[in-house]
Amino acid sequence: MDDRTENQPPLTRSGIALRYALAVLPMLFYGVIMAVLLSREPDRLVRTLVDVGLGLTALVLMRWRRRLPWQIALATTLMTLFSVTAGGPAQVVYVSLVTRRRWREIVPIGILSLLRMVAVAVWDGIHSSSYISLATGAVFLGGLTVFGLYLRGRRDLAASQREAALAAEREQLQRIERAKLAERAKIAHEMHDVLAHRISLLSMLAGGLAYRTDLTAEEVRGVATAIQENAHQSLNELRTVLGTLRSEGAPGTPEVAEAPQPTLEHVGALFDEVRAAGQRVEVDDTVDDRELLPAQTGRHAYRIVQEALTNARKHAPGSRVTAELGGRPGDGLRIRVSNPAPPGAIAGPGGKLGLVGLAERTRMAGGTISHAVRDGRFVLDARLPWEA
Repeated sequence: MDDRTENQPPLTRSGIALRYALAVLPMLFYGVIMAVLLSREPDRLVRTLVDVGLGLTALVLMRWRRRLPWQIALATTLMTLFSVTAGGPAQVVYVSLVTRRRWREIVPIGILSLLRMVAVAVWDGIHSSSYISLATGAVFLGGLTVFGLYLRGRRDLAASQREAALAAEREQLQRIERAKLAERAKIAHEMHDVLAHRISLLSMLAGGLAYRTDLTAEEVRGVATAIQENAHQSLNELRTVLGTLRSEGAPGTPEVAEAPQPTLEHVGALFDEVRAAGQRVEVDDTVDDRELLPAQTGRHAYRIVQEALTNARKHAPGSRVTAELGGRPGDGLRIRVSNPAPPGAIAGPGGKLGLVGLAERTRMAGGTISHAVRDGRFVLDARLPWEA
């Protein structure tokens, strides 16, 4: 059954069934009355058959009430001149017409319905009850009109809510994508600083070998070893940069370099800084051989701790934060930061984008990150690779 038009949403099966039920119930009511009258007056058979036939025809025409709204409304209204059983389908068709909210269609059909009531009253003979029937019919027609406008208002409201929800979802997806791209650009920027540092160091070491003629064999081997190690580190950093920038749509490396980025060696200063600002932080640092931690991993670790502390300040201001750092070469580096989770806290627009950025950073570093509320505390747990 086709209940879809250009201006109206499709109906569900239950909606279609409800509309046909509303049309059939009056038909059954009048059908019972007509059957009783027919049993008393057999000569009403032809009139009864015509009435029921027109009613069934109106019920069938309901199928196209949305495709041909005013045409079907006109036909069913005219049928009610000769058929009381057509009244149920005619009422459903009229309400469907009103939901279109096109007054150039509604007003003529409404006037025709009122004229039909007057014609029926004249046909049956004017008496005191005729005026009551006309008034009741007019009020009922007005009620159907108001009900149709109410249905249209509900549909418009539901459509606007769906559109608002879709727009909000699209906006959130765009914010998340922007956060990912911004984090990738930040990583590329940090790698740019390190690569520039290492390449300049290689240039200086190579220049020393080219122009210094007073170096001993042991010193030459030491400089060559330093060049080899720095070249190896440069290749590793370059692979990370290329992996970051290879993602489609990621911005390129900024042209202007910022100051060198902090590493895990600076995390102590970070804790001192936030404490000086009033944030209460308890630290459990059990990282072994941190001097062997690659600078790239150290930068990621610093940023994770920094964002976790920022997140705690935003969502649980004044609460005590616990930061746990541990790991060793071969086992990886673990960062666990937790703080009380205020009940009923809801992230506003742009909320959780810092966590999205950390997830992207950790993924690019080859690590894992998770965050959840456990026993009333928000816990952020990150693991970064640290090869022996």
